[in-house]
Amino acid sequence: MRRVVITGIGLVTGLGVGTDENWRGLVGGRSAVGCLDRFDSSPLQSRLGAQIADIDAISYLESSHRRMLRMMTVSDAVAYVTATLAIRDSELNISELDGGRIGLFVGGNKESSEREHWCEALLAARREDGTIDSARLGKLTADVYPLVYVEDFASTSLYYLSRPYGLQGVNNYLAGWEEAGAIAVGSGFRAIRRGEADVVVTGSVAEPLALFHVIRWQSFGALTTRNDLGSAACRPYDRDRTGTVLGEGAAFLVLEEFEAASRRGARMYAEITGYGRTFDAYKLVTPDPCARALSRAIVAALREADTEPENVGYIAAHGAATRLGDVTDARGIRGALGAAADKVMASSIKPATGHLLMGAGALQAAVAALALHHQTVPPTLNLDSRDPECDLDWVPREAREVRLRNALALARGFEGQNVALAMSAVN
Repeated sequence: MRRVVITGIGLVTGLGVGTDENWRGLVGGRSAVGCLDRFDSSPLQSRLGAQIADIDAISYLESSHRRMLRMMTVSDAVAYVTATLAIRDSELNISELDGGRIGLFVGGNKESSEREHWCEALLAARREDGTIDSARLGKLTADVYPLVYVEDFASTSLYYLSRPYGLQGVNNYLAGWEEAGAIAVGSGFRAIRRGEADVVVTGSVAEPLALFHVIRWQSFGALTTRNDLGSAACRPYDRDRTGTVLGEGAAFLVLEEFEAASRRGARMYAEITGYGRTFDAYKLVTPDPCARALSRAIVAALREADTEPENVGYIAAHGAATRLGDVTDARGIRGALGAAADKVMASSIKPATGHLLMGAGALQAAVAALALHHQTVPPTLNLDSRDPECDLDWVPREAREVRLRNALALARGFEGQNVALAMSAVN
């Protein structure tokens, strides 16, 4: 099997644009969580989020491709910018490579086009009793923004990335939640390992923080209502945690076959060595309290990596600050590592970046790789009093400089999906 290394990382979160700025924010204990101000959040129970700054996407596009911006949603543009940052970071000259040997795997969950395009037509089509007159709506749709149906294509980010860079190899769009980005990275890893591609661009992007988006997650009871705590409201593994805080952004990686990367003298952040994915088949939106599926995913990744549990030094964990979710994180890790769990370090970056949902899986993969590269573990912010049921070393409040050889990145979907990626420092 061919070896697979990470040679490029691109990050866009509320902490900033670019990998260096995000890493400095993470290890420096900075949080991007604050009051939502892009819309009137006053009627909401949860009014916090980690918003990204406006991005000038046009400056990242060659002039011949700038017309694509007319059809891009915000998440499409963020995906393009973040993938471009990863490609630039890899220092690969993509145009000189065989496009048929470059793969692309993107995770996300773009459910619809920009909703404001529909508002005027929907309001005009309402009957007096509030229901929609479908015949009237059908006539009014002729006046809806003409590109709305193109925006609605979920997998358009594949096109927006493939066209400018000539990526013509194996590809897929993975729709889902946090697991989608981790599966995208795992799929890219497998494509290179099996010889289907020599280079893969992979990652995931979060939907922007819009009113509808926040209302939905609030209705699930997943969001904290401790608005008074501000950036301290998201408290993974803490006794007083009350829920998560949403964030927005994206994370993309460039993966390469090891020998080719060595020949060109590429910087290698980490080597991906194993990939495991499972489903708990328990209940919709409620994780299995025993976390057996998470344990199986970790065991599968370590088996492929040919790594023993005691060799794992760090885990970039899920850590969403929900009551049962955090407990099952700990149970799943303990179930897989056994006694070795007493010595492993794990942390959640969600108090710093917010929960990127569909963008989070690739972000955790990037964090694990950066921890191996910098030999530094980012902290779990706001962890003041550890929940006794979450009995692991979660690296509270401050980063640690350590010696790391192996790491795991975990991602857990909202419906029972579990993904583990095993990585090692590059020899």
